Amino acid sequence: MIGILIPAHNEEEWLDDCLLAALRAAEHPMLAGEPVEVLVVLDSCTDRSALIVSQYPVRALSIEARNVGQARAIGAQQLLERGARWISCSDADSRVAEDWLVQQLGLGTDAVCGTVTVEQWHDTFDEAAQIRYHGHYQACEGHRHIHGANLGVSAQAYVRAGGFEPLSCDEDVQLVRQLERSGASIAWSHRPQVITSARLDSRARGGFGDYLRQLAQTE
Repeated sequence: MIGILIPAHNEEEWLDDCLLAALRAAEHPMLAGEPVEVLVVLDSCTDRSALIVSQYPVRALSIEARNVGQARAIGAQQLLERGARWISCSDADSRVAEDWLVQQLGLGTDAVCGTVTVEQWHDTFDEAAQIRYHGHYQACEGHRHIHGANLGVSAQAYVRAGGFEPLSCDEDVQLVRQLERSGASIAWSHRPQVITSARLDSRARGGFGDYLRQLAQTE
């Protein structure tokens, strides 16, 4: 079984598109019918996120941690207990490509770090800020970016690395560093595609949204 892990904190604006995309990826014919479970970890949600998730054929788990690392760790553990051999992580404000899982698994490594594409820039993210972003971002094979929105790992490598730690941000970076220390093979690839939002109101301090806000404020 393959698991798709999506943490969510008050994500009612994005969840419909996120889940539709994840379910399309789960039905890709090149998966040859292997079961795929989508698990949404609803962390301290006070909006309509839980209601939206309940309308889709996915699993939901509600927690009160307000901590993305803990949400990912709890979700990953549940997927492992349900027999997942591979865990693909994304974010609730992101949409994975239809062949996302196929591309991750096809790389044949213990883990995959993929890139993200910003679909629509925030109004305050002017042309100069966009130029700065594209000047720093490497959307290519061999990049060195780490995104929780586009990360995959085998069950064995995940357990060997010690899993996600309960960090309020950079839990994805922590896991990849632990994977490197444990000797896991990692593909840094542009092949698994994920579209993400350019929102500047980050759910996790120090996350991708904060990075974009810093670029927007740089003169």
